[in-house]
Amino acid sequence: MAFSITTILPSLIGGLLIGLAATLLLWLNGRIAGISGIFWRLFFPKSGDIWWRVLFLLGVVGGAALYYTLFGNAPVARPTFPVWLLIVAGFLVGYGTSLGNGCTSGHGVCGLGRLSIRSLIATLTFLAIAIITTFVVRHVFGVA
Repeated sequence: MAFSITTILPSLIGGLLIGLAATLLLWLNGRIAGISGIFWRLFFPKSGDIWWRVLFLLGVVGGAALYYTLFGNAPVARPTFPVWLLIVAGFLVGYGTSLGNGCTSGHGVCGLGRLSIRSLIATLTFLAIAIITTFVVRHVFGVA
């Protein structure tokens, strides 16, 4: 795969915006930008704890919508990927974020930025499981 400014620049800008959002949420609100935790706690809110979550998640979705509107392209899921496997994957991701007390955004972006050993171990575990899962899906199930 060849690298060009058209592939590197949007990734760089996206990464900077994620880092900026996570930093501002921590500095201004004292909260970690773990998307699964932010979303999950919408279902069990504490008094005065819901609006920032709603606004943060709307910003995540709105930012993606704005990008799509401005540039007219977005990553496309592979149409040949089996729906049952996507459903199983979704449940496994949900279980994994519960088991790991956080998701890749919480541990990988925010935790590593705070030099958390627990987040380092969690992120390495996420990556190892992702590599194993990719191998199994491609070479055992034969899904490309």
